[in-house]
Amino acid sequence: MKKLIVGLGEILWDMLPEGKQLGGAPSNFAFHTTQFGFKSKVVSAIGDDLLGQEIVDLLKQRNIDSYLSKNNHSTGTVQVQLDSNGIPTYQITEEVAWDYIPFTEELKEIAKQTLCVCFGTLAQRNEMSRNTILKFLQNMPKGNTILKILDINLRQNFYTWPTIEQSLYACNTLKINDEELILLSKKLGLTHKNIQGQCQFILQLYSLKMVILTCGVKGSYVFTPEKESFKPTTPIEVVDTVGAGDSFTAAFCATLLKGKSIEEAHQRAVDVSAYICSCAGAMPMLKEEHIL
Repeated sequence: MKKLIVGLGEILWDMLPEGKQLGGAPSNFAFHTTQFGFKSKVVSAIGDDLLGQEIVDLLKQRNIDSYLSKNNHSTGTVQVQLDSNGIPTYQITEEVAWDYIPFTEELKEIAKQTLCVCFGTLAQRNEMSRNTILKFLQNMPKGNTILKILDINLRQNFYTWPTIEQSLYACNTLKINDEELILLSKKLGLTHKNIQGQCQFILQLYSLKMVILTCGVKGSYVFTPEKESFKPTTPIEVVDTVGAGDSFTAAFCATLLKGKSIEEAHQRAVDVSAYICSCAGAMPMLKEEHIL
């Protein structure tokens, strides 16, 4: 069976100052894993509207496979503002199509073929999509090589502690940034003063395979029960950071699934995400040097 990689959750239009661009962590993730030669799919929902049709058309243009249900809610949009350093802030529209992703028999079959999935908390703000995501995870194959990545992506007030904790128990790999780690550590009442101790505690508490921690310009870490990998951030002139974290996750997973070591996967992720930061938008084509 050819490995199927899935980005599961929100799909939307990022309304940037220069115009709209396809966005949402699942589509960014699926796009980049496709560039690494995998059969990838974005799973979400769109509205029966022009914005939804434009998403379908653009996914086809970019050779991104998809399973998009359609409903009577509007296709998702996000107002994005960039500061002087290219760091985005988001205003995310509520009650949109991706809040209502149904779990169907077809989606169950997709889950059974999925060896790697990436999901977050944003698409779980509504009960229907939250239940679909959890059912998808439950129907994936079993085994040590299966990757269920929670890219926690805490946005605005669209998360609750029960949702976070349920997701931590359902995943086997956590991707988190330094700001999110502070919030999670406070919630868990951790007394460890260093990030290594905090991540190792989370790793053990939720029986995870890995914790991937990104710290912006301060570098990134990958923790497993046996080892720790640190890589400095590649110095680069930043255009914007939209989608950089998603490209990091995609490159890391794709490299691991090609049989490379955690250290090799980590370095590839650092290189790819740095390149994404040097480009406008979340979905530029990678250079040949980035692809294995």
